[in-house]
Amino acid sequence: MPGSILGTSVRRVEDADLITGASTYVGNLLHGAGAPPALAHVAFVRSPLAHALVTGVDTTEAAAAPGVLAVYTAADLDLPAHHGLMVLNPDLPRPPLATGRVRFVGEAVAMVVADSRAAAVDATELVEIDYDPLPAVTDPEAALAEGAELQFPEQGSNLAAGERGPEPDPLDDAEVVVRARMVNQRVAAVPLEGNAILADPAPDPADGDFDLTVHVSTQMPHGFRAQLAGLLGLDTDRVRVIAPHVGGGFGAKAGVLAEHTATVVAARALGRPLAWVETRSENLVSMPHGRGQVGYYELGLTRDGRMTGLRTRVIGDAGAYAGFGGALPLRTTFLMATGVYDIPKLRYDAVAALTNTTPMGAFRGAGRPEAAAHLERLVDVAAAELDIDPVELRRRNFLAPDVFPYTTLTGATYDVGDYDLPLREALRLSGYDELRAEQARRREAGDPVWLGIGIAAYVEVTAGGGGGEYGSVTVHADGTATVSAGTSAHGQGHATSFSMLVSDRLGIPLEKITYVQSDTARVPRGAGTGGSRSLQLGGTAVAEAAHELHDRARKIAATLLEASTDDVEITEDGRFGVAGVPGGPSVGWPEVHAQAATTGEELHVGLDSEQAGATFPFGAHVSVVEVDTDTGRVTPKRHVAVDDCGRILNPLLVEGQQHGGMAQGIAQALYEEVLYDDEGQPLTSSLAAYTIPTAADMFDYETATTETPTPLNSLGAKGIGESATIGSTPAVQNAVVDALSDLGVRHIDLPCTPERVWRAVSAARAGAPQDAWREPPEVFGDLPVRGGGGDDEAAI
Repeated sequence: MPGSILGTSVRRVEDADLITGASTYVGNLLHGAGAPPALAHVAFVRSPLAHALVTGVDTTEAAAAPGVLAVYTAADLDLPAHHGLMVLNPDLPRPPLATGRVRFVGEAVAMVVADSRAAAVDATELVEIDYDPLPAVTDPEAALAEGAELQFPEQGSNLAAGERGPEPDPLDDAEVVVRARMVNQRVAAVPLEGNAILADPAPDPADGDFDLTVHVSTQMPHGFRAQLAGLLGLDTDRVRVIAPHVGGGFGAKAGVLAEHTATVVAARALGRPLAWVETRSENLVSMPHGRGQVGYYELGLTRDGRMTGLRTRVIGDAGAYAGFGGALPLRTTFLMATGVYDIPKLRYDAVAALTNTTPMGAFRGAGRPEAAAHLERLVDVAAAELDIDPVELRRRNFLAPDVFPYTTLTGATYDVGDYDLPLREALRLSGYDELRAEQARRREAGDPVWLGIGIAAYVEVTAGGGGGEYGSVTVHADGTATVSAGTSAHGQGHATSFSMLVSDRLGIPLEKITYVQSDTARVPRGAGTGGSRSLQLGGTAVAEAAHELHDRARKIAATLLEASTDDVEITEDGRFGVAGVPGGPSVGWPEVHAQAATTGEELHVGLDSEQAGATFPFGAHVSVVEVDTDTGRVTPKRHVAVDDCGRILNPLLVEGQQHGGMAQGIAQALYEEVLYDDEGQPLTSSLAAYTIPTAADMFDYETATTETPTPLNSLGAKGIGESATIGSTPAVQNAVVDALSDLGVRHIDLPCTPERVWRAVSAARAGAPQDAWREPPEVFGDLPVRGGGGDDEAAI
């Protein structure tokens, strides 16, 4: 087929429904003709205390309230305690409703079911719960200290998991050692749509033979079905899970949550459909949080700037009930510890601590942003110590392009890389030399608003572990097509990109292609969306299915055209014709479909595509900020992102992912942080206090890409969904510190708020020592030794 749609900026086909309100979210199913008969609503009674014994629950008055159908506690339902997406500590599952003890503010203790949402919410105020308060521990380092209040006394400590490396001291031959204790703060996912579920234990038989149908806002419908069926002891074939439009996930909508389980079990107990839609206040205290690491990093170098070894000790906050996000320091942060650099020796130790806070999960990048932020900050500390330009120091230590595929000290096998390629482009686009000259001019002029320039180079892991994905293509009698994949889009543009692959191969216009996803009754299997896996796995499966269907259709068309199969091609108008015979006889897809039907052949291909390993996108970011040294206010002025995600299918979709990633990465650097007081009370439980940026706080981004195709899939594609988040946070943080470097400021922890920046400036002007280091906790000395190298763990 002449020409190709691939590589062109095609507008998203799914946006019309989203813009006009024709899209359907779980919340839309609760109203109007689409609502199931006898639908009832759930509201949860949540703990106001971070740590307490539950000594009594009285539901009598609530149960008698108007419209209330039932009030349940853990004693009333057979609720299986369970973990989230991954298991950090198998001994610490979370009960869907608290049993005997609450461990964070917002934990569900009881649930009210009523015939309206308003009645359910009103009745929650009538549930009387007696608590015996206990001390709370919200800081992960304090949680590991001697004498800390224990979340699970029978465990003997707040250590959820931990391991240390077997390697000797990696700094023994270093001529210079730089050190920093760095905080990668806890953040909230804040998707536009919170959690939502509608569970129907008696679905309409006309929709299929199922014992349970669940509509849920999730990133992984098939994984949700498998986990839920396992918890309830059901056959997965008897459970249907549908994720309609999903208003954002960012890793926080992966796996079955406590409220999901409670809602489904209550629906089965009552024998009627139940719905729960999270409020924003609930979302900020009950949806899993992300990040939450404290890193003690030490980098050894020669005096001319060659890296000789890296020692890291990382503390991860698991929150309550050993939230699976606590596992990320031991997995993906470990996996990506050495980043883009040729570091010959590594010792990596990590622990996960239990705290009386919201359980931790994944947030865009899931362990990889933390690794990049820690390492890139430390490289700038080293550059300042050695008086070497931070760009030059990075270049002296980049892995060379000719070493790939390259296996790191953590066991990651980098597929392909040329790390100076995006850095050169980022420096060119930003005008790096001119920026340095402008910075010098401002300092000489005594301007109180100083200019900072930050650099970050990163590599990350996508489609962790490789694996496979399902894709299918079906051509119908009228020449239209249906495409499906086991991935599950929630804003990424799968309907556009996967349809482009089919259109390019089969010559069917995009407007004649329908995309189906996220329904376990219509898509037989799939691993969902997470870890930037979708195009390289799901897209490859769709492309391979389209290629196979194309080859089959050519044979049928050859029969109709009485030509050799090798001579048949798809023409510019999407018909089958004979090569070299312009204007000659041709047949369209309807004729091919009709011919196939005469022999009972269906124009359908569904297959699983396998990828041998993970891919490793990379890039470089340059951030330019202004810092008001009188007030501490940081104003981002420019941000140049050059990301390499392999071969690009649709530049418009890539740019969109870059923009979204930068917005969240810059927000972490400057604005966002989940905070608790000493009693475990959340201080950021509304959007008035949790400061996500608005459009007015953002600015024009400057994006570009380089293309280094991976050899691991036929598209040459790597992930892009999380890349800009990973590169942007350390670039902005480095820019803030760079602006103040003439004062002697060497480090400012995230987020770089005006108060934190002002305090750093004041301390530097007062001559206070600028030391970002203190000795790490003693917990690392008693950890079990890691049994071997890293593993390309699946990332969220």
